[in-house]
Amino acid sequence: MALYNFKKITVVPSAKDFIDLTLSKTQRKTPTVIHKHYQIHRIRHFYMRKVKYTQQNYHDRLTQILTDFPKLDDIHPFYADLMNVLYDKDHYKLALGQINIAKNLIDNVAKDYVRLMKYGDSLYRCKQLKRAALGRMCTIIKRQKQSLEYLEQVRQHLSRLPTIDPNTRTLLLCGYPNVGKSSFINKVTRADVEVQPYAFTTKSLFVGHMDYKYLRWQVVDTPGILDHPLEDRNTIEMQAITALAHLRAAVLYVMDVSEQCGHSLEEQVELFRNIKPLFANKPLIIVANKCDVKRIAELPEESQKIFETFEAEGFSVIETSTLTEEGVIQVKTEACDRLLAYRVDTKMKGNKVNEVLNRLHLAMPTKRDNKERLPFIPEGAVARKKRMEVDTPRRKSERDLELELGDDYVLDLQKYWDLMNSSEKYDKIPEIWEGHNILDYIDPDIMRKLEELEKEEELREAAGEYDSEPESEDEEMMEIRQLAQQIREKKKLKILQSKEKDIHGPRMPRTAKKVQRKVLEQEMTDLGLDMTNKDDAHYVRRSRSVTRKRKRDESETPKSVARSRSSSRTPRDVSGLRDEKMVKKVKTMAKKAQKKMNRLGRKGESDRHIFDLKPKHLLAGKRKSGKTQRR
Repeated sequence: MALYNFKKITVVPSAKDFIDLTLSKTQRKTPTVIHKHYQIHRIRHFYMRKVKYTQQNYHDRLTQILTDFPKLDDIHPFYADLMNVLYDKDHYKLALGQINIAKNLIDNVAKDYVRLMKYGDSLYRCKQLKRAALGRMCTIIKRQKQSLEYLEQVRQHLSRLPTIDPNTRTLLLCGYPNVGKSSFINKVTRADVEVQPYAFTTKSLFVGHMDYKYLRWQVVDTPGILDHPLEDRNTIEMQAITALAHLRAAVLYVMDVSEQCGHSLEEQVELFRNIKPLFANKPLIIVANKCDVKRIAELPEESQKIFETFEAEGFSVIETSTLTEEGVIQVKTEACDRLLAYRVDTKMKGNKVNEVLNRLHLAMPTKRDNKERLPFIPEGAVARKKRMEVDTPRRKSERDLELELGDDYVLDLQKYWDLMNSSEKYDKIPEIWEGHNILDYIDPDIMRKLEELEKEEELREAAGEYDSEPESEDEEMMEIRQLAQQIREKKKLKILQSKEKDIHGPRMPRTAKKVQRKVLEQEMTDLGLDMTNKDDAHYVRRSRSVTRKRKRDESETPKSVARSRSSSRTPRDVSGLRDEKMVKKVKTMAKKAQKKMNRLGRKGESDRHIFDLKPKHLLAGKRKSGKTQRR
């Protein structure tokens, strides 16, 4: 995996955002209320805390920036040179150095003003010292505006750089622009690099990954290189030069045989000779691309001699076509094999291999005599092998039976049960419920007994035992039955009449309904009741007209003015009570029941009452807007 992860660098805020974030955090995280009548040491501590907190906040954020950004002396030379090409090493170091100086200046400002604040003799002087300290800190940060903006741009660009591991197995593509490097990487890896028919489509390094011999390989596509001196090369070309100089990789120098890239074969060979020192100690393969347009054999003799010269120097030349994919896999295989062999040779020449070889010992056994010793095979294995060779029909599995029987197949696993008595395989298993066998509570002769009972009942019915004799009922019973029938019919009529009534009209209470005595006695007589001598009945006393007022009985003289009510009606608090003792008991119970309600009835949040005319949470603490001079 890669050694560096530039995507985890924290965002660098602008100078204005830096100041706003720090001051707002100081305001939120430190106390905000102070009064001039406080003791002077308390006032000093209040403002010292603000200065120290602001200084610590700036210090932590600036330290985080300095820690996250890579130091050019500590990272791999490939990344150091790449950052020098992309961002200018001097400018980068200068920006980080200015941030470090700003951090030290802020620490010194805070130290000086905290020392001065120890001699502040009033709230005003301490507050002015605090304002001066915070102002100077913010001024220092404002002066770093350009450095912070530059570092943020570097961070954004670093996060977009491809993750290249300088030490892993790598194939490196280089050559003139528009010779087919990006098309090759798209064929052999899962990368998707833009391919266009013009030069310098690829402006930065691209990485793709592939697998070969169960190993992970990275393929690096570099921008095109032009043939001119090193100092004249631009940033795009210098990225390719940096990769060639520092990556331990197999180099694939891609050439356009058809010269469609706009550069002749002689120019491409001249570039090869120019950057050949960068290929030292690296496996090299020359890829003659676009053979679908023109092959080497179709070139003039002078051009063919160029490739013969390459082969004479020991460089492998392979014709490829990324359009038809001819030779692409051959190039990939040969480059990977060469790089693996080169890496093994390099390790064998190093010093570490001796430490490993000293721990390894390969033992080669020698014969002690000429006696032949055959391998031992257990008898069980031999017998099993013989059984396999015999053409005896094997036992059918349930799957075979299912395929053979089709829809008639029924899974029967009880036939495989291993029981002492094989006839018990299909016996019914007893059902246990709450620890008891259900069969213990079932009478096996229940069906026979039921049949006997049914036969006995049939005989009794045939003998007429259940036939009723109508003559046996006397006249009194007949009258009762007839009266009950009339009551039922009357009840049904009443129900029907009530359903037909207009239920939406005004309803009279039962106490106000006028009832005629004659009508009531006639209805009851029709129903079979004796209504004679009913002058003292309750309905006679209460069936007065509603309109005629009842004559009042003479009431006792009220004993108190407050309780001057008629004695004709029982007071509510004593109605239904037997005597004075029960009245007293009821009042005691009522008081006890009311206690909880009285307790809950005290004034609370829902009452229209202002408990505190100046609530602290509204009139103290941080202010939302306006001046804050009193702090």
